[in-house]
Amino acid sequence: MGNRLKKLKKIKKIRLHHEGTRTLVGGAILFLSISAFLHYFFSNQAPFYLFAGVSICVYLVLVNFFQCPIRCFEGDPEGIVIAPADGKVVVVEEVEETEYFHDKRIMVSIFMSLFNVHANWIPVDGTIKMVKHYDGNFHKAWLPKASEENERCTVVITTADGTDILARQIAGAMARRIVTYPHEGDACFVDEHLGFIKFGSRVDLFLPLGTEICVKLGDKTVGNETIIAHLNTNVQE
Repeated sequence: MGNRLKKLKKIKKIRLHHEGTRTLVGGAILFLSISAFLHYFFSNQAPFYLFAGVSICVYLVLVNFFQCPIRCFEGDPEGIVIAPADGKVVVVEEVEETEYFHDKRIMVSIFMSLFNVHANWIPVDGTIKMVKHYDGNFHKAWLPKASEENERCTVVITTADGTDILARQIAGAMARRIVTYPHEGDACFVDEHLGFIKFGSRVDLFLPLGTEICVKLGDKTVGNETIIAHLNTNVQE
């Protein structure tokens, strides 16, 4: 708890995620090279101005996409599930989880559009029990079948009271890379990054029945800030 209090005193700021370094540098070189070519041959003509305007807009979208906000959850995270991503809640329902639990769970899904920050955060304090990556398809991320058929990475976290929480990073139609940072056996804490998904994706949470859900369909979430649920510690796994 002492380390969290020290982190809470830090001034919030924005930085760019290291996962975007190659994309941003490569994009800048490409856009500048083409702009220089068009300026040389079409100076003060429509092709140059059109490309310059479009490339600036595209590059600003990329910069926003690869933002890496430094956020500290302002409260006691015990018994709380915190949003692992910026985005929109597209699923809140009871489902049969067939990969790990093989029983009914409450599923909460957060869809990240191209305009959202795509860094992912650890949703609960605990210990990493499982990390497993699956190759798969690239259906649109908001489709129900994406959770089981798309490329994905499943992370199971055990809280201090023994509750297992499953977080699943899912690639979307444009996503081609899922990065997951923690390893099995690691201690993990809110405020830390779970990983990163490039270009359109979602994160699913599978919570025990009896969990008090604090969001509804259509709600906007802020990673490491929005409270998704309060765990019922009396519920047996």
